[in-house]
Amino acid sequence: MTRQAPPLFSPPFFSPYAHDFLRIAVCVPRIEVAEPRFNADRTLELLRDADAKRVALMVFPELGLSAYAIDDLLFQDALLDAVEVQIARLVEASRDLYPVFAVGAPLRVEGRLYNTAVVIGGGRILGVTPKVFLPNYREFYERRWFTSGQGVVGKTIRLAGQDVPFGADLIYRSKGSAPFTFHVEICEDVWVPEPPSTLAAMAGAEVLLNLSASNITIGKAATRRLLCASQSARCMAAYAYSAAGPGESTTDLAWDGHASIFELGALLAETERFAVDSTMSVADVDLGRIRQ
Repeated sequence: MTRQAPPLFSPPFFSPYAHDFLRIAVCVPRIEVAEPRFNADRTLELLRDADAKRVALMVFPELGLSAYAIDDLLFQDALLDAVEVQIARLVEASRDLYPVFAVGAPLRVEGRLYNTAVVIGGGRILGVTPKVFLPNYREFYERRWFTSGQGVVGKTIRLAGQDVPFGADLIYRSKGSAPFTFHVEICEDVWVPEPPSTLAAMAGAEVLLNLSASNITIGKAATRRLLCASQSARCMAAYAYSAAGPGESTTDLAWDGHASIFELGALLAETERFAVDSTMSVADVDLGRIRQ
C-alpha cells in the first residue's frame, strides 16, 4: 500500500507526519443488531470525521458490521450476504478517504465461517485476517459458529470483486512521508499466553491493532488497560484496541465501548465508556521513539 500524507497544517513542517508521528483512531460506532447497512453507515460517519482530522489508521470493533452478540443469526445467509454488500460499499467509499481502517465481519470461506478483520484503504481490500483463538468458556460460545484461523496462511479469497490475501500471518506496510508496519488481531488473540501480535512484532510490526467485542464485568476495564499496556511495552510497539459498545445485544452480556491507544506501555488516549452514541479517540504515535 502507498499512502502519501497531505500536510495537516501550513506550513508542512508542522504536520506530525513530517516528524515520524502516526495519527491513529480507535472507534466505537453505535450499531444495531443484525443490521449491516445501519452499522456501515455509522462506520462511514466515523471514517469521514477521521478523514477531516487526517487520521492515517483506524480500528473498529470485532464483528462490527453484523454485531457481535447475535448468536445463531450468524448462520443466516441473508445476514452474511448483507455484510459482504456493505464491505463492498466501504471499499468504494474508501477511494476518497485518507485513512486505512480495519472493520470486523463474519465471512464465509471454503464452506467455513470465520470471524475476521477486513483491512481497507484507497479503494482496495488490503487483506483479511481470521481470528485464531476462539473463546468457548463462561459466556462465550464462538466455536459453535466459527472456524479458527490457526494455520491459515498464504491464501487468497474473492471479496467485493477483488482477490484478497487471507491469513493469520499478514503484516501490512505503508510507504509515504511516515512509513510504518502494522498487524491485526482479534479480541481473544491478545488474552492468550502467546498472542499473534507478539510474533508479528518479532517480524517487524510497529503498530498492533485489536478488533474486540469484550463485554464488561467488574474490574475488566482495568484488566484491559493492563493487558494492552503490557503488550505494547513488551512488543516495543503501539497497541490500538477497540471494543463493542452501544447497540449490542444485552441478553446475557453488557458492553462499555472501551477503546484505547498505548505506546510502549503508556496510555495515550481512550474513549468514554458507556457512551450512548458513537465515540472515537485519536492519538499521535511516535514512530521514531518506537524504533529507537
